Amino acid sequence: MRVLLQRVKEARVEVDKQTTGAIGPGLLLLVGFEDADTPHDLDWMAGKVCNLRIFADSEGKMNQSVREAGGEILAVSQFTLFGEYAKGNRPSWGRAAKSPISQPLFDAFVTKLATLLYHPIPTGIFGAEMQVHLINDGPVTLMLDSRKVA
Repeated sequence: MRVLLQRVKEARVEVDKQTTGAIGPGLLLLVGFEDADTPHDLDWMAGKVCNLRIFADSEGKMNQSVREAGGEILAVSQFTLFGEYAKGNRPSWGRAAKSPISQPLFDAFVTKLATLLYHPIPTGIFGAEMQVHLINDGPVTLMLDSRKVA
């Protein structure tokens, strides 16, 4: 499981010119899955996202989590996070889990985030052509991979 996490001042996702999810200050998550992902990956990632201390405290140090800072999360499915590009110039999406596997994983991940943050998590529409708008804060951008943990 991979998540490209961006700290944002605000973000929204649109499908067919209609906003399907929007947040103020918080985190925009682009979320991708591979076939090998399990509930353990979801638990680890949800915990990591909610507890990363990347928001400023009262002294201006990055020392607060999204929860402590009162931030929101917008989650967007993103199969291209598993694109392979070593050979040639056209990416291969072979490692990305297909919809029958990835959609239930995405839904379960969003549910885990909502449980940890005690409020609903806005999203895009799974599998749709989406436009994501954001104002990056910092910028702070991290690539998290549940398979590359020490």
